[in-house]
Amino acid sequence: MSLIELKNLTLGYDKDIILKHINMSIDENDFICIVGPNGSGKSTLVKGILGLIKPIKGKVIYNGLKQNFIGYMPQETKVDSSFPASVYEIVLSGTLNSNEYKLFYTKKQKEEADKNLKILGIENLKNKCFCDLSGGQRQKVLLARSLCATSKLLILDEPSNNLDSKSKADLYKTINDLNKNYGITIIMITHDLDHDNLIGNKILSLRENDIFFGSVDEFVRRIHND
Repeated sequence: MSLIELKNLTLGYDKDIILKHINMSIDENDFICIVGPNGSGKSTLVKGILGLIKPIKGKVIYNGLKQNFIGYMPQETKVDSSFPASVYEIVLSGTLNSNEYKLFYTKKQKEEADKNLKILGIENLKNKCFCDLSGGQRQKVLLARSLCATSKLLILDEPSNNLDSKSKADLYKTINDLNKNYGITIIMITHDLDHDNLIGNKILSLRENDIFFGSVDEFVRRIHND
């Protein structure tokens, strides 16, 4: 079943067109990696899917999926690493999209935060200060926060940025597990194109006048034939 359909989507800022004529379907259980050089429109496409910018042409169709129930982990987090917040407080803040202007978190929201800490294997960090964590631990905490916003779709903007190879491999294993074992559809912007890090089942490659959307195997064959 399709969660989101992009129909002849053209995106940009004012009259500056960044992407045009994007047609694709994001299906349940997909793991789509978006690749391409800097300036190719990867983040612009994500903003279009999230409804943060309006299409210049075409449309984004949501099939039974509310925009504010998409989990989003931006490349640049708004969590100040020096702010004295606990891991639990940060993860719990991911439930705010469903808070409906209530002053206090509900029991259900707290249970959701605890569940996602456990899923990501970081329940032992619950009471630690975010500023004291390693880079890999911080990314898992932010991933848990994003997961609190959704049970269907996560959009991740270069989540492995600035991580060492061991932390990166561990994070990718976690993300892959969310897709395979928990049925979370993943859209991930990445610069990792070596075969060891090329995960997922589909690739969207954005290059000037050359847009590819298809399986990972098709993409690998395309690279070898170039």
